[in-house]
Amino acid sequence: MKEYRMTSNEILDLLKYGERLTLECKKAEGGIPNAIWETYSSFANSSGGVILLGIEEHLKETELEKRFTFCNLRNPGKMIKSFWDTINSKKVSTNLLLDDNVGICQINGCNIIWIDVPQADYRYRPVYINENPLKGSYKRNHEGDYHCTEEEVKAMLRDASDFGIDGSLLEGFTMDDIDPNTLKAYRIEYELHNPEHVWNGIDDKEFLRNLGGYAVNRITKQEGLTVAGLLMFGKGLSVRERFDNIRMDYIDQTNLIGESRWSDRLTYDGSWENNLYNFVKRVLPKLVSDVKRPFRLEGMVRQDDTAIHKAIREAMINMVIHSDYFSTGILKVVKQENGFFFSNPGNLKLPVQAIYEGGHSVARNPKIQNMFRMIGLGDNIGSGFPAILKAWGEEKWRQPDLYDDQELHCVELKLWTVSLMPKECTEYLVEKFGINYQHLISKEQIILATAYLEGKVSNSRLQTVLGEHSTEVGKHLYHLVEYGMLIPERKGRWTTYRINNEYVIQPEQMTIRDMTVPEMILNETDQKIYNYVKANGMITSQQVVDITAISSLQGASVALNRMIKRGLLTKQRKGRHIYYILTA
Repeated sequence: MKEYRMTSNEILDLLKYGERLTLECKKAEGGIPNAIWETYSSFANSSGGVILLGIEEHLKETELEKRFTFCNLRNPGKMIKSFWDTINSKKVSTNLLLDDNVGICQINGCNIIWIDVPQADYRYRPVYINENPLKGSYKRNHEGDYHCTEEEVKAMLRDASDFGIDGSLLEGFTMDDIDPNTLKAYRIEYELHNPEHVWNGIDDKEFLRNLGGYAVNRITKQEGLTVAGLLMFGKGLSVRERFDNIRMDYIDQTNLIGESRWSDRLTYDGSWENNLYNFVKRVLPKLVSDVKRPFRLEGMVRQDDTAIHKAIREAMINMVIHSDYFSTGILKVVKQENGFFFSNPGNLKLPVQAIYEGGHSVARNPKIQNMFRMIGLGDNIGSGFPAILKAWGEEKWRQPDLYDDQELHCVELKLWTVSLMPKECTEYLVEKFGINYQHLISKEQIILATAYLEGKVSNSRLQTVLGEHSTEVGKHLYHLVEYGMLIPERKGRWTTYRINNEYVIQPEQMTIRDMTVPEMILNETDQKIYNYVKANGMITSQQVVDITAISSLQGASVALNRMIKRGLLTKQRKGRHIYYILTA
């Protein structure tokens, strides 16, 4: 397998377009700097990143030429050996790097060392330095590397276990802390889904023990409820006594009248036993009450459960089973006119991209997950989130937004029920930016639409919307800022972008791409090529052969050169690839 090596062009692109949160530059003229190990720890415990040695960054500068200064490393080979010697010593808890994660390249005659640090697997976090997880663990935020709090370290240590956090025995909590009505309702539902199951005939304590809600310590003989048992079926007072750091909240912000902030709400008001089973069973009907149910028969039985209903249930259960109940936070569900919002305490155990791809299932609370699965709620083979994506894609709604907030230590999921490019959004952008909006490529139009609909956008958010690497997203953002259509708002190393409401449309000038067919007088072949490029942003010689009557690449080159001479197309090269775009 061929090793991957970063090139000078890739590094320059990273400096110009890359996301500052995952990039660290160090002057390193005196050798490997001590601070590099804090950055290594922070990248490993956050979302990964690239360290560049031999480049000094001036954070207050916004112009690329002034922001970075190249410093020639005199003996980069010796520095890399020193780096490997240290990372394989007791200086760091875990070496995540392979040979192709580190390399040397030259930029403007200067030697630069690049180090590509991946995000650590949850089993290896926290990655710490100096043999002390409490004092040597770091994470990354908009200000740079920061020392993890004790709570953050404990959260990572909890998550390192594949057994989850909901099976431990809670001292002092017994069957007296179980709400009998909740457990009875669950057992009725359990029997309906599992009519022949042997557990249907045993008493409540044994039922809970088999389900993982009650445990007995074989050594000390101590017994009682587990975390899962209390949270799922406990009396509200008992749940609040042990987990006073957690709250459950549902808000309906649809159909508001006057200045009211919600039309319906479910919170801790004394009218219900505040456990997870009751919260889910009360909230789910409210969430799907307005979702259309088409009439469909299977045999003689009506089936009115749709992919959207299933997706909403999946989102609700995901929130519950992935929450960190030992952190402070809120299980929050909000129903809005343009979608649904779910938030839970705790950060993701897996990278966001891995969750979008599916095939992964690492529940923080596997016993609670199993309790819901046994009554037909939730998925345990990693296909749950892709099922949500598929359902939303079939409706042509905006892609769901999954955000792992490393600073507030919570996960947020927004399920939009609006189209990717709503008509009113397009009308606004055309009115705001005039004909210049029509000249943008489709992905840049999507970025503006996202900024309009969501108020602001970030590089990381757009990576999921566009399905592109952060550097490619950065190029689009760079262009839109250059055009004056987006305004960057910087907070240290973190940048968000919003629509430029002060944008002034320049006097419109007719360009070639605005001309009508009669004005350009193109033959049929050239017109097909022109229309293809206008719709797709580019064309290759092979694509010319595919869409026209031309049968050879040589013939395609003749047609393309003819259009270049007329000033319609411009030839572009990227590495070994040649393509053609409309002339600006």
